[in-house]
Amino acid sequence: MIGAMSRRLTLDDGQIARLHQAALGLLDVAALPPADVYLDAEGNEIAHLADGQVQLRRPSPWPAPAAVRTDAPVVVAVPDALPVGALPTADAVLLLPTGGVRPDDARFVTWAHAWRATAPTVVEIPFTPYDAADRVDEVAAAYSSAGRVDVATVEQPGCGGLVVFFTGLSGSGKSTVARALVGRLAEQRTVTLLDGDVVRTHLSRGLGFSREDRDTNIRRIGWVAAEVAKHGGIAVCAPIAPYAETRQWVRRTVEAAAGAGSFVLVWVSTPLEVCEARDVKGLYARARAGEIQGFTGIDDPYEAPDDADVVVDTSAMSVEDAVRVVVGTIPTNASDSSPA
Repeated sequence: MIGAMSRRLTLDDGQIARLHQAALGLLDVAALPPADVYLDAEGNEIAHLADGQVQLRRPSPWPAPAAVRTDAPVVVAVPDALPVGALPTADAVLLLPTGGVRPDDARFVTWAHAWRATAPTVVEIPFTPYDAADRVDEVAAAYSSAGRVDVATVEQPGCGGLVVFFTGLSGSGKSTVARALVGRLAEQRTVTLLDGDVVRTHLSRGLGFSREDRDTNIRRIGWVAAEVAKHGGIAVCAPIAPYAETRQWVRRTVEAAAGAGSFVLVWVSTPLEVCEARDVKGLYARARAGEIQGFTGIDDPYEAPDDADVVVDTSAMSVEDAVRVVVGTIPTNASDSSPA
């Protein structure tokens, strides 16, 4: 019996796929985010933990590995790549990762159709394409005693969508550079600006500044940006986004929706002392005085990116130069296309 005080956690689509992996013995339960009850985005219970085991509310849509295990070699479909020709052996089985996929994801549908056409036998597996690629040998071993074979591939064409995601301390100049970039790109494309303060007013009203609330805010921004990019548009985002794990989640979400190279992370690395000297909103002074708790850079950490695609410092370059550097990293098919 699950008590009223049990820990309840809402999972995104990718996490739900991992929940099914755990239920099917493909993932250690300890690797799941800690909770007693797991919910979908609509708040419906999809599983709970009992005696350290995942108990699904409904049977998994994916077959258990033991039910489909083969002695033929397997091919694991490669994310963001399309196969060239048929599988290398006539008896090869295609393992097609279908976890974490939404029904309106046209890019995935095109990818999956191309892979299905290569094999007479296809087994759908509860992995996102990226998770399957990260654990490819383990995945193959779970479904086959004959191991894995590869097939030649070509890069899947992108949809032309793009997310430029600025991160940096309050007062670093990220919003100023982001707005200038939007003005530059809007000469050629329709661009959506998701500024951190504006999003908190409209999309994330009611959220505080705990780590959980900050993560929720950034994930909302990332999800909306991915939707824009998925349909060929450009989204420019300018939140503080202090945590590396959440930024990486946004990158994965965007690239899963719009293809490899559709996410550009821009770190506005203006030093703290410069940001604090500017103190445009008076927030640093209030944080130093103890009037604001959990302020990034003062009593809450900012995790500097080690995976930034672009680094600009507005204390050492003009806004125009910063925009020029960012534009230089944007794929041509994103910046020069006709209006979307």
